Amino acid sequence: MSNFIAGYLPLFDLYCLHVGLALSQFIVLRAGVFSLATAAFAGIGAYTAGILAVDLGAHPVLGVLCGTLMGMLVAMVLSIPLARLRGVYQAIATVAFIQICLSLNIYSESITGGAMGLNNIPKTVGTGTLFVFAALATYMIWAIEKGRLGRAFNTIRQDEAVAASLGISIRKHQMLAFAISGALAGLFGSLEAYHSYAIDPRQFGFHLLITVLSYVIFGGRNSVIGPLAGAAFLIILPELARPLAENRMVIYGIMLILVINFMPKGVADTAIDAIKARRLTAKRGDSA
Repeated sequence: MSNFIAGYLPLFDLYCLHVGLALSQFIVLRAGVFSLATAAFAGIGAYTAGILAVDLGAHPVLGVLCGTLMGMLVAMVLSIPLARLRGVYQAIATVAFIQICLSLNIYSESITGGAMGLNNIPKTVGTGTLFVFAALATYMIWAIEKGRLGRAFNTIRQDEAVAASLGISIRKHQMLAFAISGALAGLFGSLEAYHSYAIDPRQFGFHLLITVLSYVIFGGRNSVIGPLAGAAFLIILPELARPLAENRMVIYGIMLILVINFMPKGVADTAIDAIKARRLTAKRGDSA
């Protein structure tokens, strides 16, 4: 039994790390910002923590803190030019930002290790630490969603004109959403650096962008449960489909297409809406 659990611990570690990144992507989408920069912020956090650990021998707590702050600061700076853009233009700009960060990590060999990545990072973060941070991040986003800030984000996402008429500062709130997103991505990027011994610039590129966005689209972006469920299912799915060998990624893609077409709200949010509708119907039946 212990061997079985130990065999799946790396998968659980991956889930905890990607939950943080999925929540980072989730919060900016909730604020009406079509940003795809989570992968870049995670890379910034990971390289900040890794460089501090390898070159300066900094304590992991300092490395994680600096990685989180660096992700947040870069996100706040990036939010300034993005405030002038909308929709697909924001997406294109943030994809370009990911490519800029990827190129800097590859070609700044004296600092980042170049294409070979940054190696010999001391592994000081284990499963327990990852779980605690994932749980704290989930609670924080849930608290934001239930509070005044979350309601402001939702109003901006649904109709910016209505939000402005209610006295909600769109630029201020979207910058705040960027700051939270950057901090979360920087935090979990830092944790990944201290968990995996080495980081590679390509792991924070386009592939991670698609992966994290898929979690939110598959699970849903109307509740915190959405990215949690999306990450769980899409991480477990390749393992369940392992007997199908190379065809398992085809199944992964087909399922995403089916969800986008038939469950545009996402699997988790569609299920939540169905449960609420059933309860409402039952209450009406009881009152009748």
